[in-house]
Amino acid sequence: MRIQREPSFSVRICIAGNRQVAADVCRHFCFDVGYCVTLEDAEYIYTGGQESGVVVGLINYPRFPQTPENIIETATNLGMKLMNGLCQQSFTIVTPVETIWFSRRPE
Repeated sequence: MRIQREPSFSVRICIAGNRQVAADVCRHFCFDVGYCVTLEDAEYIYTGGQESGVVVGLINYPRFPQTPENIIETATNLGMKLMNGLCQQSFTIVTPVETIWFSRRPE
């Protein structure tokens, strides 16, 4: 049995939108770049409203270890594809050390 350990680093992409569309975007992304993600349902409740969406998870998988910077870059690329595919104006990436909000809303 082979056991391999790497430093833990996980990233979550939070975005509203249709779960099936998000799954399709993730499936194509993972097939194209050779990656694996998790997909969970989420309900976003905020002042004056509520939206269904997903949380997409990425980890430092020991079989194919990456630096935290590479994982964040991959999450950013996937987040942009999800934002476009789900017709959203923004998404958020949550890491153990920072939260990054991406928006194409005009200020």
